[in-house]
Amino acid sequence: MKKYVFIMICLLASLGLYAQEPKKFSPEKFEADLQEFITQEAGFDQQEAAKFFPLLREMHTKQRGIYGRMNALGKDKPSDEARCAEAIKERDKMNVELRQVEQTYHKKMMQVVPASKVYDAIRAEGRFHRKMMKGWQNANGRPKDWHHPNGKPKDRRR
Repeated sequence: MKKYVFIMICLLASLGLYAQEPKKFSPEKFEADLQEFITQEAGFDQQEAAKFFPLLREMHTKQRGIYGRMNALGKDKPSDEARCAEAIKERDKMNVELRQVEQTYHKKMMQVVPASKVYDAIRAEGRFHRKMMKGWQNANGRPKDWHHPNGKPKDRRR
């Protein structure tokens, strides 16, 4: 009898775990976590952070607009070689535009915060995004040695 009660309790407890909703992405939380991570890694004080992060958000907004155009361009493959070549040239222009936006905002950031801290912030942002991507992969139930669905192993050179 004790065995059955124990098994029932275990079953009910495990059902409770499955009933929990999966975590949903919150842009506000992501932004707050990014800001906290960069502030720590770059060693910003409150005044520096207050000057730096509005510029970073503004840069990200402009970049998202360009990424949106790139995404729209790449939705459907053009029907002939000439249109494919034109799509590639357009995409290349947008990549250059992305780098120009980055360069412009890095100059603005260096006017309000020391260059060494801007450098640290740029590196910290990259580390933060890699860390988040690893967390999302693991949260999606993929093992660390996950392979692509077509059978090719994941590229480990990066």
